Amino acid sequence: MSVVRTPLVFVAGAAAAVLVQRLWTWFGPRRRLSLLDLAPIVANMATSKTVAIFSQTSDMKSRGETVNAALCVGQPDFPPPAAALAATAEATELGLTAYTAVSGTLELRRAICKYLKDLKGTEYEVDQVMVACGGKQAIYEVVLATCQEGDEVVIPAPYYTSHPDIVSLSGAAPVILPTLAADDYVPTVAGLEAVLTPRTRMLILCNPCNPSGTVIGAAQLEALAAVLRRPEHAHVLVLADEIYSEITYDVPHVSFAALPGMMERTLTINGFSKSHAMTGYRLGYLAGPKPLVKAATRLQGQITSCASSIAQHAGVAALEAWPNAAPGSELHAHVAELRQKRDLALGLLRQIPALTCPTPQGAFYLLPDVSAYFGKATPEGVRIGSAEALCMALLDKYKVALVPGEAFGAPATVRLSYAATRAHISDAVAKLAQFLGELN
Repeated sequence: MSVVRTPLVFVAGAAAAVLVQRLWTWFGPRRRLSLLDLAPIVANMATSKTVAIFSQTSDMKSRGETVNAALCVGQPDFPPPAAALAATAEATELGLTAYTAVSGTLELRRAICKYLKDLKGTEYEVDQVMVACGGKQAIYEVVLATCQEGDEVVIPAPYYTSHPDIVSLSGAAPVILPTLAADDYVPTVAGLEAVLTPRTRMLILCNPCNPSGTVIGAAQLEALAAVLRRPEHAHVLVLADEIYSEITYDVPHVSFAALPGMMERTLTINGFSKSHAMTGYRLGYLAGPKPLVKAATRLQGQITSCASSIAQHAGVAALEAWPNAAPGSELHAHVAELRQKRDLALGLLRQIPALTCPTPQGAFYLLPDVSAYFGKATPEGVRIGSAEALCMALLDKYKVALVPGEAFGAPATVRLSYAATRAHISDAVAKLAQFLGELN
């Protein structure tokens, strides 16, 4: 039997390296540890601008004050499908209370595939779909699976508050692509061309958009896709956040993955929170190229494992009960009602001097520009220097909670959700008008 002899010089060198490393660990400079130390990834994360509003709202309610906070909540004001509620109870009767596959039950993934094929014209296999604890988790996992330090991710503004922070958590750099109210906040070809680089890993499109309600139409999507088809941009993925896809008005929703050549590079996010009003079920999903979905699923296996088995059973029933927002469906009726509320809120807002607001074609948000009132002051002497200051002063004086546009990369604006009662909408906008009229 032959013996492999390691040269003594190598052994001595390796031992010396280990010793140097140990000495550096023991005696080298180090940070002083504290029980309450935070990791830089959290310590350096900016606090959401919405936190101050929500905190003050909670404090006021705890003191017994009546606060109109209906217009700052991002959830539908209609109930889930009756079939989904019945399936929730049925799941416990059937004993569906155990873990499922990390990627979700086969029944739900099949139902999702059918929905995407029938409604969006995108055909997926079940192993191209991952069910998550809400759409946000699916976004987080697929961004972590595909982006890293040195990458850039393009995010049009106004943006959903979590998109830039999730990108930063991956180590990649958010690159904000400004859009204009004059363009209905739709990203332009020139704007996209200006921010794409060899380091661009992903473009995030929230369509319909939270917070603007913008729906990017088929022709506009095709123009953006044409830029991405260029050979120099072949490395760019698209994360299509389509959670509001069933809530549209005059501009029909088109899935980005349905465009020629885009399916193999598109990561589609959707779920049940907005279209089916199942926000508390925490049920969303990712559909995309098999290797990337598999990678996101591996991450989920180390985070939460599967989504709730009961919620998944209800999700199947929800898709069967409200498969789309076609005329005559219950979901269509809800969307029609949201449209009426949009028109009510928009009409009231446009009566306020110097306040402008595009007409949104989807979701249930309005994003009026209130910057004409910056620099003014309340009769009590509170100076309004920003949208955040405006929202805080409005909440303090008139007990109406709106969300400042700084949270969405649109600092000249405030966000209103019209998924509320007509009485709440009328009350909130009337008090906003009164508040702005008092500024001097």
